[in-house]
Amino acid sequence: MGSPTGCYAPWASPSLTSRSILTETLRRRRGSAPWPWQCSRQPVRRGPEVGGPVGSALSTRWGARPVVMVGGVLTSLGFVFSAFAHSLLHIYLGLGVLAGSGWALVFAPALGTVSRYFSRRRVLAVGLALTGNGASSLLLAPALQLLLDNFGWRGSLLLLGAVTLHLTPCGALLRPLALPGDPLALPRSPLAALGLGLFRHRAFLVLTLGTALVGVGYFIPYVHLAPHALDRGLGGYGAALVVAAAAVGDIGARLLCGWLADQGWVPLPRLLTVFGALTGLGLLAVGLVPVVGNEDSWGGPLLAAAGVYGLSAGSYAPLIFCVLPELVGIGNVVQATGLVMMLLSLGGLLGPPLSGFLRDETGDFTASFLTCGSFVLSGSFVYLGLPKALPSCRPASRPGTPPPEMGELLPVPQVALLSPGDPHSTLDTTC
Repeated sequence: MGSPTGCYAPWASPSLTSRSILTETLRRRRGSAPWPWQCSRQPVRRGPEVGGPVGSALSTRWGARPVVMVGGVLTSLGFVFSAFAHSLLHIYLGLGVLAGSGWALVFAPALGTVSRYFSRRRVLAVGLALTGNGASSLLLAPALQLLLDNFGWRGSLLLLGAVTLHLTPCGALLRPLALPGDPLALPRSPLAALGLGLFRHRAFLVLTLGTALVGVGYFIPYVHLAPHALDRGLGGYGAALVVAAAAVGDIGARLLCGWLADQGWVPLPRLLTVFGALTGLGLLAVGLVPVVGNEDSWGGPLLAAAGVYGLSAGSYAPLIFCVLPELVGIGNVVQATGLVMMLLSLGGLLGPPLSGFLRDETGDFTASFLTCGSFVLSGSFVYLGLPKALPSCRPASRPGTPPPEMGELLPVPQVALLSPGDPHSTLDTTC
């Protein structure tokens, strides 16, 4: 079975990281303040990603493969269009609307398909697929700076357009599966295709509410961790080292948490609650780190706080998507992924502008990280309303056996590999 996990890991989020770096470069050249700049760019940076349910609906109707391939083309065209821009509006339309819309078509169908491919090692598989986020933060930032120095921002955008075009052949590797928990018929209305009926499930409603609150603070370090390190007295290399520490912790935690969660020792909703709370505490620790005051220093306290945040945030990321099969069933996981992505992005629309506003009002990022960390903690407390989030007196199930997923035959479920033009599906087993 052709799994997209390894294919999507290196290309999972260069679009998001490069858009952040390039727009920050343009902001500094224009001399804009963080608060109005964040307000102006957030609707086009996070707004199109709210369209995740659209990607899920299209995937439900036509399959993940063509939707992801089209999304890859749109993302690449967005970078190429921006390379020929003559105004900031063109940059917004290219990087925000066009590339963002393509990313929305890629993320939910691809990640939902990965969740459908695996049952026993689902969290590890999703963690591997999401390592592109930390890898791009670690590697793409210095690489993009090198491109900017040698080719300028226009040449850099053209090269990034070529890189993101690799999403199209990655999408071609997605294999459609027919699982026992799948709906017997296609949705008859657009609202049904979007999966809005999932909000009738109390557990899913609790999950999305908590996720929206977490989203307010979750993306702040991606935008303001390096400026915060500079405000604390570190030099450029020290700030880069702080960002690298968070990225390394993020990558390692996604793999370690994936292995830990797949052992079945602790229910996924409980792990989600714990690591969500630790992520909020990590943000609070980053905000409370004292002033370093030496540009030659490595900033040990801030470096440690950033590493703790990276470990916590990296552990949280795969869990938020892997808990979905337990709550809504494996047949609805793609639609649920799009809705969770939408709620996470809606929270992300508020976080960076709020952080920039507090920075302008107070003179540093301390209040920004404390406020956004409080939002993450609030979302984690909401997760306590999920089933199995709190310990109970009932006997624990045998470790290593995943929960039933609407009739999925575990521990080795039978699936059907669907190939175009072949009326007879061949049986296979998930990993």
